[in-house]
Amino acid sequence: MTSYLKSTPTREGYFGEYGGAILPPPLEPHFKEIREAYDRISKSADFIEELRSIRKHFQGRPTPVSYFKNLSGLCGGAQIYAKREDLNHTGAHKLNHCMAEGLLAKFMGKTKLMAETGAGQHGVALATAAAYFGMECEIHMGEIDIAKEAPNVTRMKLLGATVVPVRFGGRSLKEAVDSCFMSYLEQADTALFAIGSVVGPHPFPMMVRNFQHVVGVEAREQFLEMTGELPDMVAACVGGGSNAMGLFSGFIDDDVALYGVEPLGTSSNLGDHAATITFGHDGDIHGFRTLVLTDENGEPAPVHTVASGLDYPGVGPEHAHLHKTGRVTYTAADDKEALKAFYALSRHEGIIPALESAHAVAFAMREAANHPGKSILINLSGRGDKDIDYVTETFGTGEDFLNS
Repeated sequence: MTSYLKSTPTREGYFGEYGGAILPPPLEPHFKEIREAYDRISKSADFIEELRSIRKHFQGRPTPVSYFKNLSGLCGGAQIYAKREDLNHTGAHKLNHCMAEGLLAKFMGKTKLMAETGAGQHGVALATAAAYFGMECEIHMGEIDIAKEAPNVTRMKLLGATVVPVRFGGRSLKEAVDSCFMSYLEQADTALFAIGSVVGPHPFPMMVRNFQHVVGVEAREQFLEMTGELPDMVAACVGGGSNAMGLFSGFIDDDVALYGVEPLGTSSNLGDHAATITFGHDGDIHGFRTLVLTDENGEPAPVHTVASGLDYPGVGPEHAHLHKTGRVTYTAADDKEALKAFYALSRHEGIIPALESAHAVAFAMREAANHPGKSILINLSGRGDKDIDYVTETFGTGEDFLNS
């Protein structure tokens, strides 16, 4: 039987009815060049050997799986484990695909890496890759996110990146993508738009998933070694969805329940959340077909979540497909749940998570009591250094949440 990853997507980049490449004519030859370059190098022994060396000697992979004994005892029921992508160099899973995209750009003869960022982790990771490979770097980031994620903005600048503030529209992740696409049109001959999630025109949803596959491969092997069996439930937060697809890809052909956790924000009202799969409709955004949150005019709707990296009115096309086929169950956690999980993991396990990852922690805390005798593996996709100033200035050090 052909494995899921070998058979999906199609050559045209479709996951079922979602995906593809809906591009303006000037961009078509550039994305064709990227597809052809990826096809050539992805099976190349030289590329694979260099990427493995980078992951081991520069990124510090493999990252471990940790058993959250204290949190499990606090919640009761299922035992909670986490794949520790917060221990990957630069503090999140993003470097897994950024170093690979940097290698791809080097192979293509490009001299510049450019991208959008929300929480800033993709921006930091890409700036790191650019410094490593000796390339220029241009990062587009919404003004709102620049204010919320100031530590990551400083890190990008220290690494040599040019940070472009995006001041139009909602001034967050969607607009950062729009801005970067406009800039890329003028630089596509010399730059690679290193898209930061499993979104965008083909081949990026497939390519980023494949570069993140290392997370799932490691986690499956480590969990088996730790416990002698596979986890019963595997969960990750979903905005665009790269950390989730990385983890899910290791278990997609197994009899394991997979859960994607979307940001419910402050309410289920349009504009108060970014739960695209829960409330979205079929549509096109940023060059691909997927589920999209839309307003009364059919345009991408304003979104909100406490986690800047999940602040997007679309979702990766593979997630839309996995939702439609029922292979993955998508649920949501609101801002209050995510903040409570942020504080709980900090106090009870000595690990400060990214606000994005805290949505997966919230899911595990909520579901543990309902599944005694089961195991839950989440992706702790990033650490919370970038969030601590914003969280403590806005919500304090946690007493109100921990006691609620």
